[in-house]
Amino acid sequence: MDLGNWGARMSEAQKKQIKDRLKNRLNKTFVLEFNKEASVFEEEEKLDAISGATDTWGKNFSRGKQYKNVKDNQLVQSQEFYGKKFLVVDKLEPINWQLGNETKQIGKYTCFKAVASVPKDNLEWYNFSWNELRQAEASEGENEEIEMTLIEAWYTPQIPVSHGPAEYWGLPGLILEVSYGDTVMLCSELQLNPDEKIEIEAPDKGKKITKIDYKETIIKKMTEMRNNRGRPRG
Repeated sequence: MDLGNWGARMSEAQKKQIKDRLKNRLNKTFVLEFNKEASVFEEEEKLDAISGATDTWGKNFSRGKQYKNVKDNQLVQSQEFYGKKFLVVDKLEPINWQLGNETKQIGKYTCFKAVASVPKDNLEWYNFSWNELRQAEASEGENEEIEMTLIEAWYTPQIPVSHGPAEYWGLPGLILEVSYGDTVMLCSELQLNPDEKIEIEAPDKGKKITKIDYKETIIKKMTEMRNNRGRPRG
């Protein structure tokens, strides 16, 4: 994390306090449940260690419960945006993985490296930033260049399923680690064949919508909020 010019005016104690607080907010725990054909990926909600509250603002732009079916090539994801529930139903985005021979050990599993380059918008289509909106408005009417993101994944053929966390799938083994940009997802615990039977079911509540339409809905709403905030009251 780079605090830039803002951090240059802080003492080391202040920097540590800021970093500890942000670490608690930015470190998230997810659970991936899967069978041979389908998986469910969902965040474990936790309280902010300092404020004692959940991040209400962040929930509007965070990943909801995600169901992927690699056999049917289907994505179903529940999203909530300012109190309104959506059910995003779409196809899985194909990833053109380049398989390598490099290996490393994650827990007791031997993992192989794979890399891919995908459009950034495919990874966090549920998210929003003001900078993204400004860039879209500035390039309106122009041929916008697609921003690509490099992904590095580590998968284990010892668990021969094509699942992984978030948008990642399609490798000849379970993905135990994946990184892109400043984000890293790492499997910290793996339980195979649990005693309690797990039902892998897609979410089913909310207005059905595609990923593209959901993104447009967010941008439209945030643009309205910005414009209304700038109007004088009378």
